Amino acid sequence: MTATATRVLVLNSGSSSVKYQLLDMRDGARLAVGLVERIGEGSSRLAHTPLATGGEQRETEGAMADHEAALKAVAAELAADGLGLDSPELAAIGHRVVHGGLKFTEPTVIDDAVLAEIERLVPLAPLHNPANITGIRTARALRPDLPQVAVFDTAFHTTMPEYAARYALDVETADRHRIRRYGFHGTSHAYVSRTTAALLGKDPSEVNVIVLHLGNGASASAVAGGRCVDTSMGLTPLEGLVMGTRSGDIDPAVTFHLKRVAGMSEDEVDELLNKQSGLVGLCGDNDMREIRRRIDAGGEDGARARLAFDIYIHRLKKYLGAYSAVLGRVDAVAFTAGVGENAAPVREAAIAGLEEMGMAVDADLNARRSGEPRLISPEYARVAVAVVPTDEELEIAQQTYALVSA
Repeated sequence: MTATATRVLVLNSGSSSVKYQLLDMRDGARLAVGLVERIGEGSSRLAHTPLATGGEQRETEGAMADHEAALKAVAAELAADGLGLDSPELAAIGHRVVHGGLKFTEPTVIDDAVLAEIERLVPLAPLHNPANITGIRTARALRPDLPQVAVFDTAFHTTMPEYAARYALDVETADRHRIRRYGFHGTSHAYVSRTTAALLGKDPSEVNVIVLHLGNGASASAVAGGRCVDTSMGLTPLEGLVMGTRSGDIDPAVTFHLKRVAGMSEDEVDELLNKQSGLVGLCGDNDMREIRRRIDAGGEDGARARLAFDIYIHRLKKYLGAYSAVLGRVDAVAFTAGVGENAAPVREAAIAGLEEMGMAVDADLNARRSGEPRLISPEYARVAVAVVPTDEELEIAQQTYALVSA
């Protein structure tokens, strides 16, 4: 890597999409951001914004048969702004990979052996790892000489002690089928816990934080001195908090009951729990803004939305209490992601009544909107309550650059 190579391209490849950001690691500035969607469909769409030149978003539509065509289109857009993939200033490409199992506990330079291991983990993340692999293969073909780094969603959670990571299943069966708690959203939990410590003017090793990543997918983590000691998602992203379309924690016997009594197949139960449950199953909406609007409107429809909201908050409180017990001492609670960063009523309701645990929210601070990390707790509160905008792309870029520049 040359001394002038300070840029990292971050790729997040989905089954029919690619999100990307190009960052300059001298200051973390974003040079370009974009999204390709509907890959492999009749009409694909690429939205590209050249932030380095202050240009406006450009959109192009047309058939992109596969990820190779999509990434070639991305490369062309970057080249048009003088930011092409052939630039000597590009140090590496960082790839988001959802599942790293137990083998990948840190960012890893991708070679054929690493790629083969990521493929071996596909049964643990059948919806995500195949798309991640496709993006990696395509990027390697475009720039075979450039370091490609995998940053794993599960890596941050591999520090959990065995008693937190294991389920109470027969050990031989669990080990044979790799059944344990892996956790997800790890790059977000890592970034937010570290940023929360900085907000308090402390080193991460000095701070115990409960991170609430609340988006359409939602997860909680207990972070002690910079290390994850427990997290709400498990073998899959289904476990834990109530989410937009996922049920979160549920009696596992419900699945047997649905198969016996309702005659549902495994695929139908999977569809129900992952895509037709959570907030959308409870009230028909997974947009917290719309749920709050319906509550304010009142009536029978508002009552249904209120029940969904109350169930959502109840689960949050249970995890706040549980992780307070796990940590023993809580220095901060950090809200992040789409709902956590923007829904003041969720933050207020989740903390309400927890004063005896040292947690409180200042109504005025909570109501203010900002894109910066900030405290929303009153000065007297023993536990700091923070809103910390997550930045998974920056976290991936930082981890990638630190590895290739070491």
